[in-house]
Amino acid sequence: MFALWGRILCRLRWVVLVATVGFAAFAGIWGTGVFDSLEDGGSLDDPASESQRIGPRVTEEFGRQHVDLVVLYSSDELTVADQEFRDAVVAATERFRAHPAVEMVTSYYETESAEMISTDEHATFLPIRLVATAGDEEVEEVQDIAPVRGLDAQVGGQLAIDLDLDTQIGDDVARAEMIALPILLVLLVIIFGSVVAATTPLLVGVLAILGALTVIRAITMFAEVSVFSINIITLLGLGLAVDYALFIVSRFREELDRGRAAHDAVARTMATAGRTVAISGLIVTLALSGLLIFPQLLLRSMGFGGAAAVVVAMMTSLTVLPALLAVLGHRIDALRLPWTRKRRIRTVTGTVAAAAGTVTDRGLWAGIANSVRRRPGLYAIGVTAVLLVLAAPFARVQFGGVDERVLPSGTESRVVSERLVSEFDGDGIDPIRVLVSGVASDVAAQYAERISTVSGVRETSVTAQNDDSTLFTVSYEGAENSVQARRVVEDIRALDRPAGAEVMVGGGTAAVVDQLNGVKERLPWMALLVASVTFVLLALAFGSLLLPLKAIVMNMITVGSAFGVVVWIFQDGRLAEPLNFTPTGYLEASQPILMLAIIFGLTMDYEVFLLSRIRERWDQLGDNSAAVASGVQRTGRIITAAALLMCVVIGAFATSGITFIKMIGIGILVALVIDATLVKLLLVPATMHLLGRSCWWAPRFLGTLHHRSGLRETDSDESDEDRKPELVGAR
Repeated sequence: MFALWGRILCRLRWVVLVATVGFAAFAGIWGTGVFDSLEDGGSLDDPASESQRIGPRVTEEFGRQHVDLVVLYSSDELTVADQEFRDAVVAATERFRAHPAVEMVTSYYETESAEMISTDEHATFLPIRLVATAGDEEVEEVQDIAPVRGLDAQVGGQLAIDLDLDTQIGDDVARAEMIALPILLVLLVIIFGSVVAATTPLLVGVLAILGALTVIRAITMFAEVSVFSINIITLLGLGLAVDYALFIVSRFREELDRGRAAHDAVARTMATAGRTVAISGLIVTLALSGLLIFPQLLLRSMGFGGAAAVVVAMMTSLTVLPALLAVLGHRIDALRLPWTRKRRIRTVTGTVAAAAGTVTDRGLWAGIANSVRRRPGLYAIGVTAVLLVLAAPFARVQFGGVDERVLPSGTESRVVSERLVSEFDGDGIDPIRVLVSGVASDVAAQYAERISTVSGVRETSVTAQNDDSTLFTVSYEGAENSVQARRVVEDIRALDRPAGAEVMVGGGTAAVVDQLNGVKERLPWMALLVASVTFVLLALAFGSLLLPLKAIVMNMITVGSAFGVVVWIFQDGRLAEPLNFTPTGYLEASQPILMLAIIFGLTMDYEVFLLSRIRERWDQLGDNSAAVASGVQRTGRIITAAALLMCVVIGAFATSGITFIKMIGIGILVALVIDATLVKLLLVPATMHLLGRSCWWAPRFLGTLHHRSGLRETDSDESDEDRKPELVGAR
């Protein structure tokens, strides 16, 4: 089927390329307009959780209560009691109140609340609530009102934090592309030894990004998508497109060197590398689609963006790239670097060496393959020990929520949040809120007294009240994201509730509790779905029951090792200074899930590349040892090169100023290095040597499905190594 697809693309090559130019123009105009359709920030809240359901109920009962912006006024010389300080703040309050987007603003001079002045009495803040329809433009207009003469003015609050995150993301994406693209081009030229060959993967990468942006804009017509999806689109769209193109172009050049005509080389490339890319792309897409199980906007958006990027990268590699190769033919090697030598394909003139499991070609990868073949037990034990040591820190992982510390230190909205905690006696602007409905006020008051007895609670006060409901504000000890604060929420929820009463607990800390509970509930289902689908696809692809199980185990070992390193760096605060981030003592719960999906997909990507060549040699030789050694030799360079190129893309995103994006980048970078070196080149072949022919055991029905499904790497035609040498000579 794939060979036929390659021949069709050769015949329609100019039609495909002209259509691609038209699509690129459309995507460049319409698709890039997706930024106006994306949601600011990325909520990690489950809309069905108690902490989110309380919001509409409070609004219905008492009107909107939350604060959107906080304007902090301070002075080194003046105190809040000074007339000059007072006049400036009162004047600013009136200007805010006059703005049509401001629904509520108040000051210390109106409330006389001691919690609204700093402990040194040199600062105060204005809580501001905007109208429900306010957007970024209105937020910026309100921010512009803040400056006053004689006082320092800083604007914070959730909407300001979201705006800073959006700005930082835009800057990070632009910087990552500026860093990655030139380095990718240089490395591709070195890898291919030809400028023309090197530019084809970058072309596919650009098309993949444009196509994914277009897909996401279409999705925004039916569902909410976070602006954070742009990061994963650029990361995976560029990275996987380059990997897939590298694999296909390398195979195409190999087929040309075997003496095939350009059109035959394209057909053969599609029948081999094309199949592998299709299987790999499908597995990676399904792994990322597992994120759609979660109700959180951020995770779903990453699932949408990642799946779109992979699908478009795969489709571009299987349509546009073969058509382009058919046009280029031997010109794929044009503009060759002067110091590179002409490639030469060696032929196997006998079967003695192959049957003995010896790789006849010399070189680094042949040396590694033969070394692992001779000492598989030693390599398996040694590599496993190293990976377990790397994974060990993950055993003490702690999870928490996102706060302002994900922004670079010194960001204005982050500074405001930090000052509210360090300089004021209150609980910031998002305390624990408890809504008691369906009982009289005296019964609610008695329940509030029981809340006050909960360990860690400082005070429970009435915020609003009507005939049927009472809203309490609960002050507590510890930071909003601390384990201590989360325990307060859990203990309040565990209290016996008054008969006939409906009690709801909300606020930022309650939202973190619900996020963690939601993740724990849905993560096993995501893991089961991804593992099941991966197992079935790999079983069909390689005609084995044992290889899919081994592949899943190998990839989870890689994931565990990467997670251990991430805990050591980000939770423990190692390398915080050189990497320029603020450690929190925990990992934000949703990010490891995102890392799991991406790392599992990418490492399985390389697993498919390796096993495809091993399966091809197994079909040709019928000798497991020879097939494994030959597969490592033939794919070692490509897997290492693909991982290196992906590391460049990932590494560029690891420079992000947002901590959790930096964490994702470094975690994936570590996983790729571990996977491409220790796992794919050493542990996988070592375990396959130890398992021997049992690697390929399958029940009869699976063997029949594998044979009929067309998911085999080798066509039914004569294999290259079995041909007469004179028919396989190099160009």
